[in-house]
Amino acid sequence: MILTGVVAALAILALITQAGVFLLERTYPARGKIIEVAGGALHVVDIGPRDATGPAIVMIHGASSNLESMRQPLGGRLAENHRVILIDRPGHGWSARARTGDSTPDIQGRMIEEALGKLGVSRAVFVVHSWAGALGARMALDYPQRVAGLVMLAPVAYPWPGGVGQYNRIISTPVIGWLLAHTITLPLGYVLAEPGARGVFLPQMMPDGFIQRSATPLLLRPREFIANAHDLVALKEAVREQAPRYAEISAPVVVISGDGADKTVSTSIHSRPFAAIVPNAKLIVLPDVGHMVQHAAPELVVAEIEAMIARIAPGPAAAAAN
Repeated sequence: MILTGVVAALAILALITQAGVFLLERTYPARGKIIEVAGGALHVVDIGPRDATGPAIVMIHGASSNLESMRQPLGGRLAENHRVILIDRPGHGWSARARTGDSTPDIQGRMIEEALGKLGVSRAVFVVHSWAGALGARMALDYPQRVAGLVMLAPVAYPWPGGVGQYNRIISTPVIGWLLAHTITLPLGYVLAEPGARGVFLPQMMPDGFIQRSATPLLLRPREFIANAHDLVALKEAVREQAPRYAEISAPVVVISGDGADKTVSTSIHSRPFAAIVPNAKLIVLPDVGHMVQHAAPELVVAEIEAMIARIAPGPAAAAAN
């Protein structure tokens, strides 16, 4: 009798999840183009003038999010004067990957590199947040001809004490993870999404309407939730493997992080040692700023991106003077 009740409850939750996915995908449809690459397909939003002076700007989001978290408040503003390419990382948003385990920065970087080639982007300034800090660093190592500059916002770069949450490990476990993701994750996530997002913003306040504008609920779809869990579980070993190479990064780098107020990614563990070892790195530490640096100090972030572009592609007068 108890077993029958459990099976019935799981069946109901699975139906609720299917209905929820249906509604989510109609509420937050794809806004860009799909580019087929080896191992998956990437959803890309390409905005701003194609004939803008200087390199394009490629923006890549962190964990538990999608490209909309980079469109606001940075991407739309930068697109007034630059070509801006926003990418859903493989497995996130409307991007797909053939293998769930393709979770490491090197594999995802390879997919993004191929997509940029198909878009005709030869060199770009990469703006990366959080989890994607490791991805940006890896791309600067593996594809120096593509990465003209790197702006890192509260990046992950090194192994850290502890783990990534027991629930992520469970979700990344075969069978059990699939079952949980297809039953309880979406209904439970509707309750927990907003308080969880508010915690990431602390000590700043989360902007009104952020959850809806950023299409964050797409994360609750089973396939994306599982992909996100795999990304988080695989990241620690991935940065352990690539960290010894950071001194080889030749592109100019700006790292912008909050101080000890960022409880999601430690500036002392990641940003400070990274900036200390990379030859052309500049570190900016903002007092009393949490993990969502782009929302806490958008003007500063935009100014640093603009300064990097000017440094890479000086205007006619500067070029003549040289």
